[in-house]
Amino acid sequence: MRKLVGWNLMSLDGYFEGDTPWDLAFHLLAWGADLRNYALSLGEETDFIVFGRKTYEGMAAHWPDATDELEIKAYMNAKPKGVATRTLSDASWNNTRIIKDAVTDLRQMKAEPGKTIFVFGSAALQHDLLEAGLVDELRVCVVPVLLGKGTPLFKPGQERRLALIAANPVDTGAVILRYSVGAG
Repeated sequence: MRKLVGWNLMSLDGYFEGDTPWDLAFHLLAWGADLRNYALSLGEETDFIVFGRKTYEGMAAHWPDATDELEIKAYMNAKPKGVATRTLSDASWNNTRIIKDAVTDLRQMKAEPGKTIFVFGSAALQHDLLEAGLVDELRVCVVPVLLGKGTPLFKPGQERRLALIAANPVDTGAVILRYSVGAG
């Protein structure tokens, strides 16, 4: 059975983006050699990446023509991807399929052979998948900044017990936390 893993960056006070949509400038405070190498390792660990619609649109606008981080660009463009959406009818980024019912489709994909399925970003989608009991692991890079306002990574919902797998500081002072997700 495949694992489904959520991956995101958040500020120490719990925000995954600043006060406006796609306000991700604080992510650069965590970026360095260690996080870059970790991002590359995620590409080796997965054979399918899924995004919510908003995150997909941002990623699809950035990665096809990115001029930096060419190794990450290569896997982001090459890997099979899905966009969980009820509004899009076309997914123009190569190797992307539309997922109309994320819970049903990802439950089925988890039962199939393959590597880890990652949800990159996409806090609303991660919330829905957590509520459905499909997330096996959460990986969060905690960025050493207090934003004071923004969009929280975790929404109110069921209580979830988490078990620490690893806590790894990176060269910029950020910490990558890995937790297995228990039953609610």
